[in-house]
Amino acid sequence: MQDSFDITTLIFIVLAVFVIWRLRSVLGQKTGNEQPPFDPLSRRDAGLRPGNPAAEQDNVVRLPSSANGSRPAEAPVAERWKGIAEPGTPMSQALTDIARAEPAFDAAGFLEGAKAAYEMIVTAFAQGDRRTLKDLLSKEVYEGFERAITERERRGEKVETTFVSIDKAEMAGAEVNGKQAQIVVRFLSKLITATRDAAGQVVDGSPDTVADVTDVWTFARTLGNRDPNWQLVATEAGQ
Repeated sequence: MQDSFDITTLIFIVLAVFVIWRLRSVLGQKTGNEQPPFDPLSRRDAGLRPGNPAAEQDNVVRLPSSANGSRPAEAPVAERWKGIAEPGTPMSQALTDIARAEPAFDAAGFLEGAKAAYEMIVTAFAQGDRRTLKDLLSKEVYEGFERAITERERRGEKVETTFVSIDKAEMAGAEVNGKQAQIVVRFLSKLITATRDAAGQVVDGSPDTVADVTDVWTFARTLGNRDPNWQLVATEAGQ
């Protein structure tokens, strides 16, 4: 009986060793160099997730920081502003002046920030979000937006705006006067927008029509200021 138990036990031990050996050969062993499981939220823009305090405060058009590896201000103008401004033009010179004062300035990065601000401002205006607008607009422009929102609220109207796309954002001009820099950006976008009265009837626009919209906005900033924010100082409808 004892011999039978010992033989059975030995058989199970041999089987267990064999199974463990097979598992290790198939699954491998930890080496300390394994990649972590994929996290779909751990993207470069994870800081923009709702609820992130940094994301809620970062609603401005910023100059890229000096740590972003942008090209030095001394780079040839033809290379530095290629695709944005022609060499020898007033806009090219103005961008070069901005880069001399702000070595981290990157025109392409600025345009990306301007696109983000454009969508944020249009959406905030439609929603009557004064707090967001106040951070993004100059005092004069904010007062104009605020009056329009107040009048709209007095009439009981609501605006519904949906961005379909921003097809293009291009610099249309730039100027430096002393330490004051201004950059004009032309936006070509597609929007669905409609204004409803207090009864819910559409009084302007259409909730079912995609409209092509052209806006020309001017952003300004004091060069050398520790505050990196660019503010919207003028708006006009483009042709």
